[in-house]
Amino acid sequence: MDYISPKEAVLKMKRWQKDPIAAGRRHTVALKSDGTVMAVGDNKYGQCDVSGWSDVVAVAAGNVHMATNTGNAHTVGLKLDGTVAAVGWNKHDQCDVSGWSDIAAVAAAWRRTIGHKSDGTVVAVGRNSEGQCNVSGWRDIVAVAAGDWHTIGLKSDGTVMAVGNNRYRQCNVSGWSDIVAAAAGYLHTIGLKSDGMVTAVGDNKYGQCDVNGWRGIVAIGVGSNHTIGLKSDGTIAAVGWNEYGQCNVSDWRDIVAVAAGCTHTVGLKSDGTVVAVGDNEYGQCDVSGWRGIQLPGN
Repeated sequence: MDYISPKEAVLKMKRWQKDPIAAGRRHTVALKSDGTVMAVGDNKYGQCDVSGWSDVVAVAAGNVHMATNTGNAHTVGLKLDGTVAAVGWNKHDQCDVSGWSDIAAVAAAWRRTIGHKSDGTVVAVGRNSEGQCNVSGWRDIVAVAAGDWHTIGLKSDGTVMAVGNNRYRQCNVSGWSDIVAAAAGYLHTIGLKSDGMVTAVGDNKYGQCDVNGWRGIVAIGVGSNHTIGLKSDGTIAAVGWNEYGQCNVSDWRDIVAVAAGCTHTVGLKSDGTVVAVGDNEYGQCDVSGWRGIQLPGN
């Protein structure tokens, strides 16, 4: 890969608003360059039933934290016309997105779905017991992220908003500035700054917030208890819980996008192939045969 400065890479990444890969608790989803979608892993609730989708421009996968040892999960697809498709577990109406329109980006989390509209407002469906869906008053949002019990909104001025559970201070982002991307895990929140540095708040039991020394980061991914950083040279940094080897990414090269599930990590390479490490009990890492995955910015 040709080298570009961290700031140039981050600013370019900021324009990559459509996520081509996503990882849930036990499944992995990828967007192909022809607008169709692939999925592997646990399909107990139909969360991998995406073979009929077309004209998709971004994907998201609902995660489930490790403490909830069930397969409930869902998958969301943003379509070219700004509408949204969803399949999977729907106990809390997290898949009830058929009426959405003018959506620019989507995020999926445990028991809910978030939609970022092109006018900078945000919509949400699903469980709201912690106030994690209280986003109707948000304005001037350019990106959204969803953790298990909290929701993050990135504003156009580089500041960040948060609603939901704040037991571990994962919503203490009001002092952040110059942020170009944000990600949320089980109980922690990560922010990527325009200078390629990373900041974090929330639970740090497994070192998942130990990102202060990171430099040259252009994209971030967050699992339940681990954090991934994509560097401008196509390599990966990882911290946090590594029980299943989900942080064993030091040998990865030519990566252009990352996604983190509960206990697995997925990387999209510049040639459109995909690599994965971590828990593979349900085949969620069986991506070695994938080809033609959509590259960010294309």
